[in-house]
Amino acid sequence: MKRFFQIALILAAAVTVAACAGKNGGKATQATQNAKAAPAGMPGSDGPVKVEIAVAQYRDVPQDEVYSSTVQAYAINNIVPQSGGRIKKINVEVGDFVRKGQILAEMDALNLDQARLKLVNDSTELSRLRTLLQEGGVSQSDFEAVELAYKVSKSSYQNLLENTILRSPISGVVTARGYDRGDMYAMGSPLYVVQQITPVKLLVGISESEYTRLHRGDAVTLTVDALPGREFTGKVGRIYPTIDAASHTFTAEVLVPNGDCALRPGMYARVKVTFEVRRSIVVPDVAVQKQQGSGVRVVYVVGPEETVDIVPVTPGRHIGSEYEILEGLSEGERVVVKGHSALRNGSKVAM
Repeated sequence: MKRFFQIALILAAAVTVAACAGKNGGKATQATQNAKAAPAGMPGSDGPVKVEIAVAQYRDVPQDEVYSSTVQAYAINNIVPQSGGRIKKINVEVGDFVRKGQILAEMDALNLDQARLKLVNDSTELSRLRTLLQEGGVSQSDFEAVELAYKVSKSSYQNLLENTILRSPISGVVTARGYDRGDMYAMGSPLYVVQQITPVKLLVGISESEYTRLHRGDAVTLTVDALPGREFTGKVGRIYPTIDAASHTFTAEVLVPNGDCALRPGMYARVKVTFEVRRSIVVPDVAVQKQQGSGVRVVYVVGPEETVDIVPVTPGRHIGSEYEILEGLSEGERVVVKGHSALRNGSKVAM
């Protein structure tokens, strides 16, 4: 009987020890789970989150836009005689550069020769009557009639000369030739087309919202697909005074010197217009994150206690690998550029 009571006491003590062990074990397991659930850098975590940072700085940010356009000749002249006739000479070919006043072609000179002979005759008669007028041998009215005939002959001769000996009115390049030597010109297509390409011009359609920000003389830059790697500089030569009601754009005429004649009419160009330069906060673009589900842009700012604040910002222009920040940041603030995924508001960080 005594032995029975001893066994019962031993069993009761064992149950008590097991129950205590179970309770302590449960508390240890819960503590372990809590430690695993705590985000890094937050209370209960193993330590601060390792991040990389950059410092927000003020910088000059060009406010520019890029527009598409086509290179055009500054001036285009169609070379044609005033009347039909046989083409006697062809002096230049397509692709030739010509100077202002250079002879391009000559027409049959029969009418010109006749006009020259009449002019010589009228000039001689006028000289004779001038002498007689001084001696009183002819009336003033007779002299004036001959003088008028001479002026008409001179004007007619000069007109025929211009339309028989065809000269270029501009310096440029010959871009078209419509006839051959010996052809009969019959008032159809021009004999030649000459285009002035120093300078060239581009007509650029710009949004009406920029109308007050663009001024005559503003500098622009442009590139063309036909000449990769080259950048050309020009300026706004003229701003058209009206705005297109359908496209809500106005036209700016851009002039480019083109001293080496590299730009040719018809080339596709991208024109960069800088409206102003603004002093703004700039940070690396990787520092600007988009909040899921809201579209709000934020940056992770590291405070003096090495903790993170998630701050909404208003980004401006994207310049290469950087963002202009219009609102939300101050100069000198530290922003996270690497390690965002493990961060929450108040997270502890280490650099």
